[in-house]
Amino acid sequence: MTERMIENRVKKLQELEGQIAELQEQADTIKTELKADMEGKGLEEIQTKHFIIRWKEIVSSRLDGKALKAALPEIYNQYCKDSKSRRFTVA
Repeated sequence: MTERMIENRVKKLQELEGQIAELQEQADTIKTELKADMEGKGLEEIQTKHFIIRWKEIVSSRLDGKALKAALPEIYNQYCKDSKSRRFTVA
């Protein structure tokens, strides 16, 4: 790709990311309204003609890595593994 093509692609990417952010904000607003309505009615589930909407508390157990590392660093290091990823950024 030429520099001009790259510039155009980045501009298009930024435009699309802006649209995504706006749409995500609208979706979050709708979710907040639905949650508030459910909470006001004391419901965890609403069933309509076409949808089932659930907003339930989920309890899960997770390992506290910081606490394990502080209390038992040798065991933490024994079971700790590295992971690799790549990050794409445009500045």
